[in-house]
Amino acid sequence: VQLVESGGGLVQPGGSLRLSCTASGIIFSIYNMGWYRQAPGKQRELVADIAAGASTHYADSVKGRFSISRDNSKKTVYLQMNSLKPEDTAVYYCKSAFKTGAASGVVNYWGQGTQVTVSS
Repeated sequence: VQLVESGGGLVQPGGSLRLSCTASGIIFSIYNMGWYRQAPGKQRELVADIAAGASTHYADSVKGRFSISRDNSKKTVYLQMNSLKPEDTAVYYCKSAFKTGAASGVVNYWGQGTQVTVSS
């Protein structure tokens, strides 16, 4: 299973970006999907996640500005980021949990990361 992120880039403060993360490979079922970020010199932190039943959870720092969603048919998780701030600058990683077979366990997979830079 591979996860590929896209949608990062340079944006001015107050702007918006939409990140996508698509899974490929043999996937039997999809569980939690989420987005994390890591700024230079800081630990990786959870930004938002979405359960298989579509319940969501957000870090306090992004509540009201970011929105996470998923499309299981496309094996894709999205992160809509609005009202971006310079402190949102980081490498954003997606993490998703899958079973690759009926008898397999649930395994977490990470994407390679996509850079988001918020600067004027």
